[in-house]
Amino acid sequence: MADREQPYDPYIPSGQNAGRSQGQGQDGNHRTAALQAEIDSTVGIMRDNINKVSERGARLDSLQDKTDNLAVSAQGFRRGANRVRKQMWWKDMKMRMCLIVGIIILLVVIIVPSVIATKHH
Repeated sequence: MADREQPYDPYIPSGQNAGRSQGQGQDGNHRTAALQAEIDSTVGIMRDNINKVSERGARLDSLQDKTDNLAVSAQGFRRGANRVRKQMWWKDMKMRMCLIVGIIILLVVIIVPSVIATKHH
């Protein structure tokens, strides 16, 4: 059994002789286990990071959709506001024209009879 060559282990430095004692073998196993635990921890952290990045991407997509919908709504609101503004401008113009015509008619009703009355005298 002592003649048998140990399998290659990348975590054990290559300078150690093949005929090491049992205590050194356990030390190597502890080191290997510690390195494996550290690797497993790192892999877990990376998986969490990947999950967080994919969730962030989903949130960004949702935010992009909401932004697009808001832009479309804003454009529709702008068109509606311009239409209402033009309608109110025309309504205001019609009211002003009606007032001007009413004042002219009132002046004609007042001035024409007085001018006619002064010409007959």
